[in-house]
Amino acid sequence: MTGFVLFAHGSSVESANAAVRSFTARFAQAGNYLAEPAFLEQAEPSLASAAARLLARGASRIVVIPYFLTLGIHLQRDLPRIVSEIAALHPGLTIGIAPPLDGHPALLDIALDRAAAALAPENAA
Repeated sequence: MTGFVLFAHGSSVESANAAVRSFTARFAQAGNYLAEPAFLEQAEPSLASAAARLLARGASRIVVIPYFLTLGIHLQRDLPRIVSEIAALHPGLTIGIAPPLDGHPALLDIALDRAAAALAPENAA
C-alpha cells in the first residue's frame, strides 16, 4: 500500500501549520489516499514521525510530496538526507520524492485565478 506525506517547511505561526494539516486531510479524502502531513522544522510531526505513522497504518511505499513552490536548498539538501535516513531505518520500505509544485501546469491557472479575484469589482482599490 502506498502512503503519501505532504511535506511542508513548518512555521512558528500555528495557523500556517494547521492549513497544511487541513490540506492533507482534504487530499487524503479526495483521492482516498493514506496520507500524513509532515514538517521540516517548527512544527510536528517530523517526516520520520509521519513515515512511522504511515508504516503503522500498513504502508510499504511512501511518496513524499513537497508542499514547497520551488526546488530550494531544503528540497535539494535536507529532504534527500531525511529520506535516506528513514529508508535506512526501515528496510523494505520504498520511499520516493515527488517534484515541488513549480512547473506544474495547474500553477498558472492558480495564479490567473488569484489575479482575476484581485481585479474583481469588490476587491478594486
